[in-house]
Order: sequence, then structure tokens, then C-alpha cells
Amino acid sequence: MTAINSTTSTLLVAIDISKHRHEILIGIPGKKRRRRMTIRNTLDDFHRLTTILASYDLPVRIGFEATGNYHRPLAHHLGQAGFELKLVSSVGLARTREALHNSWDKNDPKDAQVILHLLEIGAVQFFHDPLVAGIADIQELSKTHEIVSRSKTELWHRILTHYLPLYFPEAERFHRSSRTDWFLAFLEKYPTPHMITTMSREAFIADAWAGSSAARCPKNACFQIFTPRQLALWDCRSTRTPTQFACSASCWPKGAVWFDSAMRSRRGPSSFCPIIPTTSC
Repeated sequence: MTAINSTTSTLLVAIDISKHRHEILIGIPGKKRRRRMTIRNTLDDFHRLTTILASYDLPVRIGFEATGNYHRPLAHHLGQAGFELKLVSSVGLARTREALHNSWDKNDPKDAQVILHLLEIGAVQFFHDPLVAGIADIQELSKTHEIVSRSKTELWHRILTHYLPLYFPEAERFHRSSRTDWFLAFLEKYPTPHMITTMSREAFIADAWAGSSAARCPKNACFQIFTPRQLALWDCRSTRTPTQFACSASCWPKGAVWFDSAMRSRRGPSSFCPIIPTTSC
């Protein structure tokens, strides 16, 4: 939420945050000339800044842009000193900088000028210190959960939209099913079809069935994966020539019917011996 506040008789302080040092621009009421200073990201410099701001004997309003976690130590120190803290939107800062300077170019002193301008017009947001509010740990856990969930979704999308269409287009139905565990273990163990075709059918089924119970490949699915027709199509897809890729695209739909029907059938081993189309590449 944007806070619109009066700046009359208030000392405005704009801070551009960085990793090792911070650029500070101080706007003094009644004076056109602004005071510029630089402090290091150390406790001694924090105390020096607090002493300078307190010496003006005026209400102090400090604005800064959240930069990773580098702003937290300084913001916490200034908040404990009793100064009013305001947060500047990163998007608002970028758009205002482009409008004021008619350029996308940026540097720390220029950003401090833009932050001070946003403080003067009141286009700032409220800042809530997680340590003071007692939500620091839950906030970090929430951020970690978001990052992990997003990475998991991105990985699944890459597998489903890029990897499987190239090598195992018939295996997409195992996604989000009861066989997801062994499906991921299968992809990790056999990332490309040629790693399966180098073994005999019996050796492949025995090797895929080995391992922990959570990562075992169901024997029925193993029978379906390892078939003459499947091997022919994999050989066709594994070759990188355009002709064979086109061949794979044209003949695979004809041979995929038996795979789906066998996967959904529960009538016993005979259901896993479907009629394979005789049309070959």
C-alpha cells in the first residue's frame, strides 16, 4: 500500500542499498542543497549515520529499496533508533528513473536522487521489519517453499514439454499417477532409449525391477516398454538425421495404440502382447 505523507519540516533521507556500501542523500527542509554521504555496511558506520541524523533535531523519514537481504541490517538499526522507515517499490523506482532522466542508465547516486524524489511526493510504501514483527523465520520458510515449489514445477514442465516428446512420448501418462516414483527413477536410470536397447528384454526387466520398492518399475510396464516395435521407434528417434526424425513422427502414432490399450488393461499377461503394426520405417 502506498503511503502519502506530508514532508513539511521532515528530514528526508534516501538510501541506495548495496552489498558493501550505501549511498545516502539527505534533503534538509528549507534548503535546496542536499547532503551526500557514503557509509560502509558496518556497525560503526551505522552508528555514525544515526548520530548525524539525530543532530538535525527534526523528524526523520528514511526511504530505501529492498535489495536482496542487504537492506535488513541497516533498516533494523535505523528502526531501533526511532526513525520512520519507508519502502520504495523497485518497479516504481525504475519507471520514475526513466521518466526523470529520460534514460535507462542507472548508478547508485542517481538511484538515491530518485528515491528522494519519491519520498518528496509520498509515493512510498510501509516497511515492516520481520525481526520486530516476529515473523522472520516463517517468512524465510515461506520464501524457501516458494522457490522449491517453483523449481519443481519448472523441472516438470521441461520434462513434459521437451524431454519426453523427444525420447519417451508414450510415457507422459505416468506423470501424476501412482507410478510417478518409479517413473522418475526410470528416467534417472535410463535417460535415453539406447541405454535400454543395449540390453536384452529379460536383462532390462530384471534391472528395472531391482532397487528399492518405491523406485521399482512395475513388471507390466517393463514388458510394455521393451517390445520390438518400441525398440524400432527408439532407434528411429535416437538418430539425429532429419529423415529419421520425420520417420519417427509419421510412424509413431500408428504404433502407440497398443501401448495405451495395454497400459489400461488389467486382464493378465496376455494383454501385454498386442498386435504390432507391420508398417515400419
